[in-house]
Amino acid sequence: MSKKWSVKKSLANTYANFIEIIKEERLFLILISFSFFLAGIAHPYAHIAMWVGFGYAAYSAIANDSIQTIGTFLASNSDRPWYILWMFIGGIFLITVSYSWFTLDGDVSYERLSTSALAVAPTNFTFLQIAAPIFLLVLTRLRMPVSTTFLILSCFSSDLNGILEMLTKSLGGYIVAFTVGILVWSVVSRWISRNFVGEAKPYWTIIQWITSGCLWSVWVMQDIANIAVYLPRALSGQQFIAFAGFIFLGLGLIFYLRGDKIQQIVTEKSHVTDVRAATIIDFIYAILLFFFKELSNIPMSTTWVFIGLLAGRELAMSLMDQAGHGKPFKKSIKLIRRDILYAGIGLLVSILLAVSINPDINREIMELLGIGN
Repeated sequence: MSKKWSVKKSLANTYANFIEIIKEERLFLILISFSFFLAGIAHPYAHIAMWVGFGYAAYSAIANDSIQTIGTFLASNSDRPWYILWMFIGGIFLITVSYSWFTLDGDVSYERLSTSALAVAPTNFTFLQIAAPIFLLVLTRLRMPVSTTFLILSCFSSDLNGILEMLTKSLGGYIVAFTVGILVWSVVSRWISRNFVGEAKPYWTIIQWITSGCLWSVWVMQDIANIAVYLPRALSGQQFIAFAGFIFLGLGLIFYLRGDKIQQIVTEKSHVTDVRAATIIDFIYAILLFFFKELSNIPMSTTWVFIGLLAGRELAMSLMDQAGHGKPFKKSIKLIRRDILYAGIGLLVSILLAVSINPDINREIMELLGIGN
């Protein structure tokens, strides 16, 4: 009798928790349902679908990737008005994309869409291509740091080789960032724990704002392709105004929500709300992104670079700074493993979407695995 009662009680608790989650997320679930409905209506009409897909991609990509570039900026400036932060970051965005548009004949992607697999703008869309950013919104709500590059660009890649090139560069990015994170924080973690005490000097805030601005600009150069992929490769003046204006307003919402739930990926890491620690993270991350930007025009997952850097940092702080700001070693490993798992889930979803959308990619994968004819 006690076992049956225990099972019934467990099921009742599970059901109650499920209902509670539905109640808490009912507005989000309504918006997601409407978004899928709109994607279904819009996708047969290319001139409408490209803007619907762009709108979804713009908000979802920046909402998910906000943890990489403005996450530490938000965390360490939580006491400042959101609109001041928005004007700063939004202004840098407008300058960055305007420069690309003016100098590259209407291309806002810094030639990230010039690779053979993505060079031709889509003239028709499938439902899954428009809906891909909606899946990204759901994963973002679950606080998963998913690669927007894989999830969105994989849906438009004309061949498997394009996806493999992105994957190779992204894996290399993770390994390099992880190694740099370990090396740098193995050297500086104890020095940081001794010297980064008390309130930071005012000049640290100035340094951090400059560093964050540079990081944000380099990130835009890398990842704006994930949004612009829905649009013509050369935007007219009116198209550019719509493109830049929508994203600028979307940034305002992100800052108003203070990064929303995905921000926890940053705030749960060791000692990131301190403006000095946040500045060091942003500075190294900006250097890494600039290095990979100059390396080639192949798009890559900046998310993987970011979680690699944080993973290396967290591990080094655990090993070198047990009595300071670092987390226990086992807890650090658990956080690293979870972030890798979430990134892997995003990659799997991306490949499944690419296979579902493009039969040629499906055939190439089958041939690669030796399945079929």
